[in-house]
Amino acid sequence: MTATASPILGRPVWYELMTTDMKAAEAFYKNVVGWTSAPFEGAPTPYTIFKRSNEAQTAGLMKRPEGMNMPPFWAMYVSVPNLEDAVIHIKRLGGGELSPLIEVPTIGRMQMMRDPQGAAFYIIQPSSGEQRPEGAPEVGEGSWHELMTTDAPAAMRFYTEVFGWQPTEAMDMGPMGKYQMFNRPHGMIGGMMNKPPEMAQVPPNWAIYFRVDDINAATERVKANGGKILNGPMEVPGGDWIVNAMDPQGAAFSLHAKAR
Repeated sequence: MTATASPILGRPVWYELMTTDMKAAEAFYKNVVGWTSAPFEGAPTPYTIFKRSNEAQTAGLMKRPEGMNMPPFWAMYVSVPNLEDAVIHIKRLGGGELSPLIEVPTIGRMQMMRDPQGAAFYIIQPSSGEQRPEGAPEVGEGSWHELMTTDAPAAMRFYTEVFGWQPTEAMDMGPMGKYQMFNRPHGMIGGMMNKPPEMAQVPPNWAIYFRVDDINAATERVKANGGKILNGPMEVPGGDWIVNAMDPQGAAFSLHAKAR
């Protein structure tokens, strides 16, 4: 499998929150991000779909499965042209499986995986070959994907091999090392770096940033709806603004606004 195998290879196509209180989380994100929501009809267990403007589906919400020993979290789904080939490839490179294969009629076949350092993500082979045109993220969409890990150079090599992501600019973070950004063909989609010492007890993880129109107004909405600000708002190189936050159930998430 190579980076040129399919235009869908390596495209983040979905985001999903596993939480302890679906109704409370649904209300929080509708107020904070501005999504609308609707139940996913036909799901074997309750599943809520979040939509941005024009009824475009962006993310999902479900109850954390019984026995899953981890706090609420956001996960990303990255598309692949063939699920079995991707699983074999990931395992050959030192990654592993975290769930059995899941099949959702009309949606696709998917599986939760981990990279060699332990960060979790889903791969999905979509049922339909038709995908929305790929371009700059709209307000309400996932706009940045950030990996905090224990070996960023090794992780970059892994994701380049599996998804065809291409390392681009690297920012020197001093004692914390380099922040390595990476691209898909349409542009930059994320970055990765080694965890700072104060995050030593936190497992490697992917953080999802959702785009909002105004970072200061969104920060106030987080606080007004019972969330917690962990960092920011802060300006990042290029003039964009971000804030890192936690929802009332304990799931970490981030918001991103374009430079004005």
